[in-house]
Amino acid sequence: MSSLLSRRHLLRSLGVSGAGLVLAPGFLGRALAASANVPARRALVTVFLRGGVDGLSLVPPVEDAAYHRARPSLALKSPGSGPDAALKLDGRFGLHPKLEPLLPLWREGRLAVLHGVGLPEPVRSHFDAQDFVESGTPGRKSTPDGWLNRALEDEETSAALRAVALQPTLPRALFGSSGALAMGRLEEFRLRGGRRGEEAASGFSALYAGAVDEALRTTGQGAFEALSRLDEERLSRLAPASTVEYPKGPLGQRLRDIARLLRGDVGVEVAATEMGGWDTHAAQGAAAGVFANRCQELAGALSAFAADLGPKLEQVTVVVLTEFGRTVRENGSRGTDHGVGSAMLVLGGGVRGGKVYGRFDSLAPEHLQDGRDVPSWTDVRAPLAEALRACRPGVDLAKVFPGFTPPPPLGLFAA
Repeated sequence: MSSLLSRRHLLRSLGVSGAGLVLAPGFLGRALAASANVPARRALVTVFLRGGVDGLSLVPPVEDAAYHRARPSLALKSPGSGPDAALKLDGRFGLHPKLEPLLPLWREGRLAVLHGVGLPEPVRSHFDAQDFVESGTPGRKSTPDGWLNRALEDEETSAALRAVALQPTLPRALFGSSGALAMGRLEEFRLRGGRRGEEAASGFSALYAGAVDEALRTTGQGAFEALSRLDEERLSRLAPASTVEYPKGPLGQRLRDIARLLRGDVGVEVAATEMGGWDTHAAQGAAAGVFANRCQELAGALSAFAADLGPKLEQVTVVVLTEFGRTVRENGSRGTDHGVGSAMLVLGGGVRGGKVYGRFDSLAPEHLQDGRDVPSWTDVRAPLAEALRACRPGVDLAKVFPGFTPPPPLGLFAA
């Protein structure tokens, strides 16, 4: 077996894909010594909903007559009008009924909604829109790194596990020189790397210790040392709270693992994960159906995550975002097509919740983008910049979002 194949085989046996293991040369070598004494700061968790979420079903403007006219089969009923009606948020907006597990967070002032948010110019391609949101440079395809990675460049040393992604591959937002680690599940690493422990450990260590290139040797060995912190004994101590039950879908399991890392105080500053299945071109459904099923899994996972963290949620901020919204008018297949503006959820520490933020006009045709879409009245970079300021005071936003001047704060976070 060739050296390259040996490396791939070993990485797979450890539960870490080659594409998902991305670490800057020398990053872990200098970070491991510092990981035990990382100063406390609020962690930022991002959940990317891939496929383009219909913000008008997630947080429907139930009192807008134009909304009901445009969606004869998809519009949700006004709060209080029946069992399938939207849940009441304020006098203007409702919440999809399958998001009911999030209502306590809303009422406690720990969940906020931002509506009419998106890229500054319409981009209706999933690939391009996701790239622009995650790179933080809309319209520029040549950007090599992501906004989350650039946000970490303000320090020379930090924890070995400061930036992690709980998903099969590293998200575009974490590409860059600061160093980040992606893995499918913590449990997979424990079983694959723990049960065959010494064999896997010695193989990984020997493979990279023999590397000719110094950067590869430092990065590979450091990755093993970082992951070896998550051994069976430590993982058992990071089990979810006994009263918390996560949904069985991928998002629930990923947020469970992120919560375990955060409660374990291993130095996580940024964590990212994702959820697919939001591209609802046909048979979208209203209070029930494909979209409702996605909402149920999302709400269950976020609610369990908040309950699992308990008081520690005050040290964590979660941002739930997507690449674009959907058309205002439903299509002939009782679904919605690619649009522009959508909704964003923000919850956790420092959030001034219980409020829908951002400009949002009537859905009458004269107010729409190209006569068909919710405009991006709020540039997606504005709330992301605000979240970064709240989690990482002093962050250089000009470097994180080059060419973008953040507007006055929306007020999503307490001063």
